[in-house]
Order: sequence, then C-alpha cells, then structure tokens
Amino acid sequence: MLRRLVMAAVLIGLLAGGAMSGAQAQQPISSGQAAASPSGWTFDVSPYVWFATVNTTVNLNLPPALGGTVSADSSVGFGELVPHLHFAAMATADAQYGRFSLLTDIMYLSLGGTASHIRSVNFFDRPRIPISSTVQASAGMNLQATIWTLAGGYTVLQGDWGNFDVIAGFRYLPINTRINYSLGLTITGPRGNGATFGGNGSVSGSLGIWNGIGGFRGRIRIRNTALFIPYYFDIGGGGSSPTWQISSGLGYHLPWGDVSLTYRYLTFDQSNSATVQKLAIRGPILALNFTF
Repeated sequence: MLRRLVMAAVLIGLLAGGAMSGAQAQQPISSGQAAASPSGWTFDVSPYVWFATVNTTVNLNLPPALGGTVSADSSVGFGELVPHLHFAAMATADAQYGRFSLLTDIMYLSLGGTASHIRSVNFFDRPRIPISSTVQASAGMNLQATIWTLAGGYTVLQGDWGNFDVIAGFRYLPINTRINYSLGLTITGPRGNGATFGGNGSVSGSLGIWNGIGGFRGRIRIRNTALFIPYYFDIGGGGSSPTWQISSGLGYHLPWGDVSLTYRYLTFDQSNSATVQKLAIRGPILALNFTF
C-alpha cells in the first residue's frame, strides 16, 4: 500500500512538473520573479457526494467482567452503504488572499446495521480465539464518524498552466462504533467469575484521533479549454501512523465556479490493538465549487 502511495504521489508530481516545465518554456520567468496573483480575498465552497466504499477494522471492548476486546471488520460498497445510511454531509471550503490560503474539509457519516464479521475474541494476556463465520448468525455495525481537515497553504508556483501549493495543518477523527451480534456459540471468560461471551449481545468503542498533516495541492489547466486536472496529497501522523489522503480527476470551469469528478482515497492506520485499527474510504467524488 505504501508503495502504491509513493507511486501515485510521484505521478502527480510528474504531471505538475511537466505542466510547470511547459509553461516556463513558453513564458520564461527570471529567478526571483513571481507570477502575478489576484488581490483581495477569494472564497470557494464545494458541497460534494462521495460514492464511497468504507472499510473498517476495529477492536471493541468486552464487558469488564470478561476483560479484553472483540476484533471485527466490515467492508461496505456504495450500493450496500445507501440502504444503511442514516445521514451524511460533505463539503470543502477555501479562503485565499494572494498566495496565502486556508482550507477545510469536513465529512460526517452515520451508518446503521452494515454487515460485519467478528474475527476473534481477545482476552487479556491470552491467545486470540478465532471466530468462524459459520457460527455467526448476524453481526451488524453501527458507525458514526466525523473527519475534519484544516490546513493553511501557500502558493509556491503559479501561472497560466495552473498552480502548486504546499499545505500544513491537522486532521481529526472522532468515531463511535457498536456491533450487535448473534452467535451460535458461548465462550467462558478466563477470570473464573462465570462471565461468558456469545449468544446475542453487543460490543462498542469510541475515540478521537488527532493527526498533523503536510502535503500539496493545486490544479493543471488544459490549454485552450475550460478543463483542468485538480490534484491533492497529504500525509501525517500523531494519533495514527500514518494517515494519508490522495485525490485527482478532471474538472470543468464555469462562470460561477467549477464542476469536477475525482477519485479520492483516505485512510487512518493504527496498531493492531487500537480501537480503530484501520479506516479506509475510497471512491469517486462529484463536486460543485461555488466561487465568490
């Protein structure tokens, strides 16, 4: 996965570099001379729809009488996600003054009863006990998550070809997860108090993950058309090791703003024992950008 990440980031860099080289060949700029930039504030607001696949791997707490966790995973495509969607809201916003910018992206997702698989029961200081799918009559995951990114940016390069900005900021993920299960087995806990796991029940967990991020963004204009190629990449760490995001696609400029279709991949990775071991969201995005 990291190899694919590096290759994708390099590809985006090569595309941007090729556009920069072509623009510089047409309009040479002497060293130290910056391309002209518009004065005053510019604001962009972009609601979007993410036709996403959501993959989660979690470790949820057993009751205190048992001690330990339950490991489970879920993979939900967009077609399966819609019937289980309680609510979703997604938008980005951007404020720019000269070469400086402030950008934010926020997504809220609430899902209920999505199909999941309990992989193992993990009592403290004991080997994991794998759970076969054949004994799972049902297991449904409820998930509420907000992903908020806030970053400042600076336009390093710009011209008729487009722009290249460096960015730095943070990403925050508060998440609540519960799995309701029905299992055809009963496992007695190791504490000798008669506590058991199995039958019908639920397990849950919640946490908030903060990460610092850095990266780049921009767009490459396609000559003599209203088309452009938007690109974005960031990577960071802190609560996750790491979190990263990459997107690119095709956009069309209109008098009031832009319309774009991009593909986006966003992931959080933590240790095998963390409440959220992995959360990955990927898929195409349709966005409308209003400029004022």
